[in-house]
Amino acid sequence: MKRILRFIPAFLAAVMLFSACAPGGYTLKVFAPATNVVTPLTEQTNTLTAKTDQPTPSPVVITSNSGLAAFQHTLEQIHAKVNPSVVNIDVTVRSTAAVPRVPGAPNTQQTPPVQQGLGSGFVWDKAGHIVTNNHVIEGAQNITVTFSDGFSAAARVIGQDKSSDLAVIKVEMPESALFPVQLADSNQLKAGQFAIAIGNPFGLEGTMTLGIVSALGRSLPVEAAGANGANYSIPDIIQTDAPINPGNSGGVLVNDMGQVIGVTSAIESPVRASVGIGYAVPSAIVQRVVPGLIKDGKYSYPWLGIAGTELNSDIIRALNLKPETRGVLVGEVTKGSPAEKSGLRGSTREVSLENNSILVGGDIIVAIDGQVVRRFNDLVGYLVRATVVGQKVELTILRDGQQQTLPVVLAARP
Repeated sequence: MKRILRFIPAFLAAVMLFSACAPGGYTLKVFAPATNVVTPLTEQTNTLTAKTDQPTPSPVVITSNSGLAAFQHTLEQIHAKVNPSVVNIDVTVRSTAAVPRVPGAPNTQQTPPVQQGLGSGFVWDKAGHIVTNNHVIEGAQNITVTFSDGFSAAARVIGQDKSSDLAVIKVEMPESALFPVQLADSNQLKAGQFAIAIGNPFGLEGTMTLGIVSALGRSLPVEAAGANGANYSIPDIIQTDAPINPGNSGGVLVNDMGQVIGVTSAIESPVRASVGIGYAVPSAIVQRVVPGLIKDGKYSYPWLGIAGTELNSDIIRALNLKPETRGVLVGEVTKGSPAEKSGLRGSTREVSLENNSILVGGDIIVAIDGQVVRRFNDLVGYLVRATVVGQKVELTILRDGQQQTLPVVLAARP
């Protein structure tokens, strides 16, 4: 199964994500930049909720005078701390492909073949909730969770969210056998910090790899279009060079204190294996989405309801703006959306540029709640990590060259 990956300048401001992998092997999304094709691997609450039942983590104690030995000891402690929280997830999925009828055979119902899939996950709480990627368990008929000590238990689906590629499953286990992870605030991450992945690449449980946070603020597309055909993306994605491979999907990316900073979800590679570009859903999104999945089986995203494009030098010249102006030019305002109700204006007239033409005349969003908006992802990212349905935000806009503030009450995304 292949799907063309299209990055377009216009998105509806809500959220997010890339879609489900076809089951039947080790699950991890693979982006093939050479051909711009996305290839699934099939190898045969309304408030930001931090976990309150977790103790404040302590820095790892270094007992050696040797720098190299101390570093190695730190890694050993991180693995010993985190690995009991990471699980192997085995799913069986009944294929949706039509079963060809054998000529001359009786006209009876043919049973579709069963496919196997492997991924990773991690313990969320003492109630037995396990977090993984949605594409790991989507369509699964049977789910088996295997812990680091080799014990296996059946799991059932609690909630799924395609828009963040996150899902929650649950096992019935004694509290004493469950070791929840500790989460860090991914909003505090900086490029260059250590990033450590633990998961089950190719089914090799408990595998740990080391790298750094290569970049922040990446964006990954959502598989399915939203309301009115709008395309969404997951914002604030973490890029890392810590090697992650098929089977790592749903595993953890942790910092140097063993706290989860992200959920490993995808790689960009022409060879269906790690080439040093991996992606993780940030913990700030996980902290918002997972409690909603546990409580309601779904998560409602705050929605603004616009399509737009980022300012570039051609647009800035065409609109006679100051060269240093940055922001998002509103192209379309969805009917009935919070943006329309607030009076936000979309573009109405066409202007020819050097290589193409665009619609202009709409408002230019330069900030939200005082946070500067330079790219569309800045706007989407803020909505996801800092707002909830029903919250009032203030957009700072340029309208006819004049700056003004526009209050908007966010609704739930259709």
